Amino acid sequence: MSLLSCKDIGISFGGLKAVDGFSIDINQKELVGLIGPNGAGKTTIFNMMTGVYLPTEGDIQLDGKTLVGKKPYDIVQMGAARTFQNIRLFRDLTVIDNVKIALHHEIDYGLFAGIIRGKKYDRAEEKAQVEAMELLKIFEMEEYAEQKAKNLPYGKQRKLEIARALATNPKVLLLDEPAAGMNPQETQELMDTIHFIRDHFQIAVLLIEHDMNLVMGICERLIVIDYGKIIAKGTPEEIRSNEEVIGAYLGS
Repeated sequence: MSLLSCKDIGISFGGLKAVDGFSIDINQKELVGLIGPNGAGKTTIFNMMTGVYLPTEGDIQLDGKTLVGKKPYDIVQMGAARTFQNIRLFRDLTVIDNVKIALHHEIDYGLFAGIIRGKKYDRAEEKAQVEAMELLKIFEMEEYAEQKAKNLPYGKQRKLEIARALATNPKVLLLDEPAAGMNPQETQELMDTIHFIRDHFQIAVLLIEHDMNLVMGICERLIVIDYGKIIAKGTPEEIRSNEEVIGAYLGS
């Protein structure tokens, strides 16, 4: 059974069919790319997978359990985490507090314990602090722990957003244009980071990306969509020479 499975999902906005009959199966520890021209429906697909949008048709399952109709926070707890095309950090909080927020599912003290700040509160907060710092060390960001997120360089803000997503202990990580706005050096570092995440955390990764060097360099499979429909599936080598894909990108 696939880890993440979409079966003929679609969504309409008024009279516009934004996504039509999209199907995909992603296995454990796979690294898959979803590509297509601007406006093809890629982020809309992510929004359906993560509960932001409700599909008007089809089904989405994670580990055999449907995600359709679930709230975004329920889907995170079920094992699907994401990042966004536009970075969405808590900019005025510290780097480590951004990660600790994602560990809220492990907090086992109630409101009263949080108010009086007793031993149970101290133990839970210490555990979250340790786990958050361990994640920052993995990304070589521990030295920035007490800095505000808004003061980080752009590439490190991207890393922080990924670290925060990983703090939810996902089975599959959805990355929406992680290389957007990065220079070539930052993009290369990101490629190494994505490979490391897949191998170290043993999770599946599905990413949307316009940087062809990145997707061709790290993805095992690619799905190409245009006008909300799949036009090609295959290995990077197969996609690179696909005439329909070339036509969609070049407008020929």
